[in-house]
Amino acid sequence: MELDNVAKFFQGKTILVTGATGFLAKVFIEKILRLQLNVNKLYLLLRTSNDKFATQRLEDEIISTELFRILRDKWGSKFDALISSKVIAVEGDISSENLGLEDSKLREEMRKEIEIVVNSAATTCFNERYDVALGINTFGAFNVLNFGKKCDKIKLFLHISTAYVCGEKTGIILEKRFYMGETLKGRHNINIFEEKITMEQQLAQLQYHGAPDQAITSSMKEFGLERFFFLFHPDSKL
Repeated sequence: MELDNVAKFFQGKTILVTGATGFLAKVFIEKILRLQLNVNKLYLLLRTSNDKFATQRLEDEIISTELFRILRDKWGSKFDALISSKVIAVEGDISSENLGLEDSKLREEMRKEIEIVVNSAATTCFNERYDVALGINTFGAFNVLNFGKKCDKIKLFLHISTAYVCGEKTGIILEKRFYMGETLKGRHNINIFEEKITMEQQLAQLQYHGAPDQAITSSMKEFGLERFFFLFHPDSKL
């Protein structure tokens, strides 16, 4: 009964999914199309160079995967028509303002139609450059949230994070509300905009001194680890 209620909630809805080529997002997309065929539309935000490539990524990395075999077998020759009528691949990037949607007409159309936003875009690399990680996992989520706020019919904003946000806790982990600026380390004064300035200053200094790309990448990875232990890691004494 609970599953039926969830499926009914998505009936007639228009949904935006970011990080659509990721594991969890693909499972979500397939399940929506399998259990709630009356979903109105799925906008899938894909980071590419143009819409043609976005459509190609949709086909190669999502629709053609083994995950969609059940749907493909069920609909047979009508499968492609089903996907074309329900799924729209759009070029974008959550690390950019307005999600990198350069087509203003499409952007406004999406804002008028979208009722549910599912943010599943993230970098899960543990040794990512700090500017990249901050741009995607922090300000990317911030940009998606801002876009969702501008959607006229918004009913639900769902942010999906990795299992690793729980830190190194063991056993049963209860849900706990975090307050703005609070971290697992117990700090309550994190300002992401100030942290962005710190990151940009570090990057600018490396570029000013003419550091080669490889050295910049290595340095920004090390800087990211330093900031992580300083700001977030619960066992750090820094």
